[in-house]
Amino acid sequence: MTILDTIKAQKLKEVAVLKSAISVAELEKFPLFQSATHSLKKAITSSVTGGIISEFKRKSPAKGNINLDADVVQVTQGYAEALVSGLSVLSDVEFFGARPNDFELARQNNTIPMLRKDFIVDEYQLFQSKAMGADVILLIAKILTKKQLQSYTQLAHELGLEVFLETQNETEILDNLDLNFDLIGINNRNLNSFEVSVENSIKLAQLLPESRVKIAESGIHSLEVVQLLKNNGFDGFLIGEYFMKEAQPALKCYELIQKLKG
Repeated sequence: MTILDTIKAQKLKEVAVLKSAISVAELEKFPLFQSATHSLKKAITSSVTGGIISEFKRKSPAKGNINLDADVVQVTQGYAEALVSGLSVLSDVEFFGARPNDFELARQNNTIPMLRKDFIVDEYQLFQSKAMGADVILLIAKILTKKQLQSYTQLAHELGLEVFLETQNETEILDNLDLNFDLIGINNRNLNSFEVSVENSIKLAQLLPESRVKIAESGIHSLEVVQLLKNNGFDGFLIGEYFMKEAQPALKCYELIQKLKG
């Protein structure tokens, strides 16, 4: 089993427990369930500060512990003040070190678009995401069938959520180009081997129509890499570890955005 198989199996167990604890009908009564959402797609396409989606995470399967004591409110507010286009906040406890209320705390303290970064394996998680105050959900092509991708995308839009489709190879892109996703991410990191290849993402980006909003993910660790990806058609950049490994993640983010603006 790959680490991704392990994560998916664990997530299915977690969702089963959640379903028995809180019903969809109960989730629909959460205060944020009826709230209007913020468009990450619009924020990226209209950005004058580089289209950065800054991520909050404490650890990852690829890198282990990154910043276990990071304060979600302090960091995400700092990101917002640095004028990022959106926030990506991990809600996975087991593999990414999220605390149960990280996403809710970030939502309470920020008004910019927020991506719930997790492993969606059941439609229940879409209702949960809306109840948490998410604006965007992540659908990973590698762990979902085409039928699931289609139905989850439709349901997400019915709930007012945008869909960020994550792909990693030519097949995942070409098989899903007919889906009505809002943003498409190309992950520089191979989710089986965890090797990072920016060149692979550049090659894959050429398969996408000009009209699609393209986001580069993982392994982005310098101004030069962002500029290279931008020059090859990417509209936005999801950056986590490069910021989070610092004592002051938001300051590192601010510095990058100032360079991009300059």
